[in-house]
Amino acid sequence: MGQGLSCGAREGNGLFSAVRNGEVELLEAVVEADPSVLEETSGYGRLSALHVAAANGWIEVLSVLLDRSVNPDILNRHKQTPLMLAAMHGKISCVQKLIQAGANILMFDSLNRRTCLHYAAYYGHSDCLQAILSAAHSTPVADSWGFARFVNIRDGGGATPLHLAARQRRPECVHILLDSGALVCASTGGYGYLGSTPLHLAARGGSLECVRELLAWGADRLQVDSSGRLPYTVALKHKHRACAGLLNPSSAEPLVWPSPLKFISELNPEAKSLLERALKEANMEREKAILKETVYSLPAPSDSDAGDDDNASEASDVELCCICFDQVCTIEVRPCGHQMCAHCTLALCCHKKPNPTTACPTAPVCPFCRSSINQLVVVEMETRNDLELEHSLSKPRRSRKSNFSEGSSSFKSLSAMGSFARLGGRSPGKVAAECDTVVDKP
Repeated sequence: MGQGLSCGAREGNGLFSAVRNGEVELLEAVVEADPSVLEETSGYGRLSALHVAAANGWIEVLSVLLDRSVNPDILNRHKQTPLMLAAMHGKISCVQKLIQAGANILMFDSLNRRTCLHYAAYYGHSDCLQAILSAAHSTPVADSWGFARFVNIRDGGGATPLHLAARQRRPECVHILLDSGALVCASTGGYGYLGSTPLHLAARGGSLECVRELLAWGADRLQVDSSGRLPYTVALKHKHRACAGLLNPSSAEPLVWPSPLKFISELNPEAKSLLERALKEANMEREKAILKETVYSLPAPSDSDAGDDDNASEASDVELCCICFDQVCTIEVRPCGHQMCAHCTLALCCHKKPNPTTACPTAPVCPFCRSSINQLVVVEMETRNDLELEHSLSKPRRSRKSNFSEGSSSFKSLSAMGSFARLGGRSPGKVAAECDTVVDKP
């Protein structure tokens, strides 16, 4: 990025020698003898001692310098702060220390007009990214800019942190930013091709994980850049055939993180994790069908996994979902208390990307009693056998068809089994026996 991180100070100055060697006592002695040395810089990049300590992760040296009232936002030649360098190099302890010392997370450099958030996303340091986003909730940024605006802050080329993370193949950062409110269909200015969305940039980078994340959060496969290129076209141009298979407009649409969930007043974090896992599993089934048509294929289950599934007990004491009779009940609806598996809960709330011209979708209701859903929590179970229960929650049963069909977000199991009213008074085993025959998945 144009700055050196060495401590090549001029001869006779012991400050940078002490910083380079991590000699805290010598550093304190040098500063005590002449406090003005803290204002000196080193090398072409005009790096201060605080820049060098932050970039190299020397937290003890950093703490000593900050205790001496060194400005945490001191600038180098390119107007980069120590926080930017710490985020660039993934030094999470230094990032946290600088934020605690009052470092400004909203400062821009003079290279590409990027902030520390851009640097963390670009270089894929998800822990640093999360720390900066957490700080944005409680700093003056939240009052002056607002958190949503900060998450979507643009650099000199019109790129948001999400654009950078998608282009640089950083799926963890993509997920964190989307979960924090990043705009999935925002277009760039001069970064990449004019008018590129994060999906265009993920297609250009060739990261299947990034493409999956963006599609699951509602990225539009039909949105074109300023030259009229689809993400599918970009993936083909750069020879990323697996990505192109998922982005092909003629292939089945992926399931999208359900918009109606935002109407639920409280989504338990554990419940959200289960729903996200169910969404990923459903989209993986779709991917298998799509990628079979290309030279790519997803890894086949190992023999050990198949053996584990064969050993799963159909007579387990764990209650199965009364909708699909396939998965263990893991989600409880509040306030009515009815239970479903994560897959069926997702199918209840999930639909294809909403049309912005239509009315806002209504809140989902419980399929058993039709009451409004105010909260989703994880079911509290009595663990008679901890290992068996953990296995049941982590692995879906493979003996029956999934209630998700390829490319569809409809509640397929309802039409197959009739209304919920007809299920009352019939045991799960009896109803299951009258449903589809047992078919092993490929």
